[in-house]
Amino acid sequence: MVERILVPVDGSEQADEACELVFEEFPDATLVLLHVINPAEASYGAQASVPSFSEEWYEEEKGRAKKIFEDIEQRAGEHGVAVEHAVEVGKPSQIIVDFAEEHDIDHIVMGSHGRQGVSRILLGSVAETVMRRSLVPVTVVR
Repeated sequence: MVERILVPVDGSEQADEACELVFEEFPDATLVLLHVINPAEASYGAQASVPSFSEEWYEEEKGRAKKIFEDIEQRAGEHGVAVEHAVEVGKPSQIIVDFAEEHDIDHIVMGSHGRQGVSRILLGSVAETVMRRSLVPVTVVR
């Protein structure tokens, strides 16, 4: 029985669709939302290969995560789905896999960016890496 489902969220339409899938298919499970703050998205320091980020940027990202959580938690409440959430910092694919292992996750449901043409058959790099490394089942929503 699936009891805890991890959904990595970033505010994208695909992440919202992953949440909707959980609401519909796993109404008795606990939805565990994870927002990963990726320092690689911040500016780079004096040494070109060393990412650095300001406290201001980090606080803005935490605020963005809070807003994402609030929006999803409201929809989850309408469906009667229990929600937990967490914010982690690091490389998204590694954080997602590690988080699932460390927090008794039974299943991961995540979005993949839509693509056109031949490339649409390929998964996003984060989703593909999570699928390859995860010890629990992964469902990718397009």
